[in-house]
Amino acid sequence: MTLDRVAARTPDGRTLFSDLSLALGRERTGLVGRNGSGKTTLLRLIAGLSRPVEGSVARDGGVAWLEQRAEPAPGETAAETLGVAGPLEVITRVVAGGGDSGDFDAADWTLESRIADVLAEVGLPGLDLSRPTASLSGGEQTRLRLATLLLDPPDLLLLDEPTNHLDPEGRARIAEVLGRWPGGVVTISHDRALLRRMDRIIELSDHGVATYGGGYDLYAERKAAERASAERDLGLAEREAHRVAREGQKALERKARRDRAGRAFGLKGSEPKIVLGAMAERAENSGAREAHLAERRAEAAQADLAAARSRVERVRTLDIPMPPTGLAAGRTVLSLDQVRWDAPDGRRIVGPLSLKITGPERVAIRGANGAGKSTVLKLAAGLLDPTQGRIERPARAALLDQEAAVLRPDESLLEAYLRINPGASPNEAHAALARFLFRNVAANKAVSALSGGERLRAALACVTGGDRPAQLLLLDEPTNHLDLDSIAAVEAALSGYDGALLVVSHDTDFLEAIGIERSLEP
Repeated sequence: MTLDRVAARTPDGRTLFSDLSLALGRERTGLVGRNGSGKTTLLRLIAGLSRPVEGSVARDGGVAWLEQRAEPAPGETAAETLGVAGPLEVITRVVAGGGDSGDFDAADWTLESRIADVLAEVGLPGLDLSRPTASLSGGEQTRLRLATLLLDPPDLLLLDEPTNHLDPEGRARIAEVLGRWPGGVVTISHDRALLRRMDRIIELSDHGVATYGGGYDLYAERKAAERASAERDLGLAEREAHRVAREGQKALERKARRDRAGRAFGLKGSEPKIVLGAMAERAENSGAREAHLAERRAEAAQADLAAARSRVERVRTLDIPMPPTGLAAGRTVLSLDQVRWDAPDGRRIVGPLSLKITGPERVAIRGANGAGKSTVLKLAAGLLDPTQGRIERPARAALLDQEAAVLRPDESLLEAYLRINPGASPNEAHAALARFLFRNVAANKAVSALSGGERLRAALACVTGGDRPAQLLLLDEPTNHLDLDSIAAVEAALSGYDGALLVVSHDTDFLEAIGIERSLEP
């Protein structure tokens, strides 16, 4: 498949990318970029679901797309999701002796074994195909839809965040399947473990498309080198701009001295007027040439400086400053003593669990999906009462889930901050939001209009920016909807946070980056 000088725009006319040429074969390609940069749009163009506004897409093989989320129809079974309900019914009729000649011709006697093989490959061995798809977890549904593609493998497989919402086992299954995939793969992902298995990384940005050979680690090295180079170039451009400005100022001062000397010489009257006129003309022409040259040098230096600043802005990681919490090293921030929580139907979800967090400790809650990790966070936050046991919460805590639900969609950032920090004045709210890069009118932006990264940044501003910042952050899969740049920014912010952390995350790179010290399972 080839894309030739392709361009795409949003409905309001904003260019997502242009002049994009790309050849896709049997290699594995990771597609990265900030949210809103056009990654999903590019997949739709490759899949033939959208047409480019410019350029062309040539397909010479089968293409299949595994979307990030696909809600099953009411009553839809696993067999229907796999697309095998009809063929299995044919086999059933023939085996029962009720089939006609058409059924005998249509019966695929390899189908049942192939279904068993692909279900085992995606980690769903022995799945009851009559089971409603909606009864499966989100991760299981993703793996079931991947099994659908394995039954009739396309030449090119497109995936949109395939490991989102998956536990470590599910992530490993997806990675293994893609590692054995015989055809081409293009996957949007911020899962660094998955991106390490790619043959190349393609990055979309406002400034174009860049291709990096190799997997994530080599991409990260190249990006770090680009940042260092951009910072060096900016330093050189700033020094050169200052040098040119100084030289220009010195030239003006020299010209002023010459002009004063010329006027003084003329006042002496020792030379004829015609000679003085010629001297004045030469001095004026020379000064004009010098001024023009200095102006051109200054313009060139400023252009180079602007280009260097623009390059730094393209590669610089967002900086989120976390205010101090004042948490003492020996203070207990959370204590769970033999805590148990049972669901309304009597099923035990958590416990008995004991946990004590002292000072700025960093603790991860690990386990498979459905193990009760999020329930532990809700118990810690006081959103659920334990069925048994005792919980002490002596420190201020804030729960931030992957949707940043502490914010309400129908309010602005300023309104959210004032609601969460009722003692703050509007000026204090503006100042706190500005520290988290929501400056001036950005503070009036609606929560519903924020990207995933902006929502988490805004939530952090609201719970840590007041005069009583949270000393314990309870984080539930905070990176699920973030792009790589936003993840890096959150990692840097939490690394500098001096409070305690209790974190649920399947992202081992994230847990390592924020300095997790110990782990527990519910």
